[in-house]
Amino acid sequence: MNLLDGAARSYAWGSRTALAELRGVPAPTRHPEAEMWFGAHPGDPAQLRTPGGAVSLLDAIDSDPGSLLGPTVVDRFGDRLPFLVKFLAAEEPLSLQAHPSLDQAREGFRRENAAGVPVDAPTRNYRDASHKPELVVALTEFDALAGFRTPSKTVELFRLIGADELRPYTDMLDGQPDASGLRTLFTSWITLPQRALDTLLPAVIDACVRALERADDTGDRTFVPELRTVLELGEYYPGDAGVLAALLLNRVTLQPGEALYLDAGNLHAYLRGTAVEIMANSDNVLRGGLTPKHVDVPELLRVLDFEPLTSPILESETGDDGTVLYPTPAPEFALIAIGFTATTDGGRPRVLGHAGDPAPRIVLCVDGRVQISSGDTVLIMERGSAVWIAASDPDPSLCAISDSARVFVAGVGR
Repeated sequence: MNLLDGAARSYAWGSRTALAELRGVPAPTRHPEAEMWFGAHPGDPAQLRTPGGAVSLLDAIDSDPGSLLGPTVVDRFGDRLPFLVKFLAAEEPLSLQAHPSLDQAREGFRRENAAGVPVDAPTRNYRDASHKPELVVALTEFDALAGFRTPSKTVELFRLIGADELRPYTDMLDGQPDASGLRTLFTSWITLPQRALDTLLPAVIDACVRALERADDTGDRTFVPELRTVLELGEYYPGDAGVLAALLLNRVTLQPGEALYLDAGNLHAYLRGTAVEIMANSDNVLRGGLTPKHVDVPELLRVLDFEPLTSPILESETGDDGTVLYPTPAPEFALIAIGFTATTDGGRPRVLGHAGDPAPRIVLCVDGRVQISSGDTVLIMERGSAVWIAASDPDPSLCAISDSARVFVAGVGR
């Protein structure tokens, strides 16, 4: 068991304060901090603190996968940690994106390799042969676009906006209010010539402004978040078809502790907030707009799932001891949250036992201070810190050493 130092990722949409304050370091930071990776991704592995100095978690696993991952994990996933867990902080909207299924990722990776596309090429879609299901759990209020909205509700939104230029598309979706209708409309918008976009987008944005003014007059707040999001995205990404696509997606606000699970094909974008995110250990992203980066429209349309996502917020499960489980079908990862206090728990430790065969785990402390013990090793976790627990380590125990504390435990799914 070792303390684990995450790899900071600086993207323009990140925050100069959120992750710094979470870790208790001076803020604002010089550059935006968007993500803190705790894992063994080849792009930016975390670092184990050892008596001999920092050691890459990726190198440590490569040198002894059986001990660190456990035989069962190696048999299922090979000599690699199957999940990547992060802190994420969005100050500005991320790009619209979706991830491929496992079969799509394997075929796409093989195809691009055969075509000789360099793995680091900006036009590359598949940087590995894995899918990328992901789960995000809010630490603060967290805004996102997640999956296609029920078409009848989208038609209602279009009519509320009331732009004449939007009427043909309203009729298009109203005439086919299902996944096929969503595919037809989305395809129409994402392939519009820029000249047509430059006419349609300003008209829609102006109509959204008028709709917000009417909402102020009437007090009807039904679609206010959706309208405001379109205006915000229009300012960040003028002339981008992704602003129109955002009109088709569920606009959700997670409260702390609430979660989204996004499987293959779900179009989504995180807008603002701080969260814990866990995903399969992959870097495969198909972008759909709100970005200057490469957008491969045919490949995006091939992987998108246009079935409406009627309930985007994941239903968590809370045990008798207050442990919160976020159940997903992803075999690569599992995530639980444990909140406890030194007073109510009486300082008694909680043992993190295995439900199945031994497997690796990563513990993230998001509130308070925690003592974690495994065998003869005792570590203190401060807010924003992480600990690596190898499959061969004795089951650890945790107890709060502050008035209250909360941790997330990331592990391998069943």
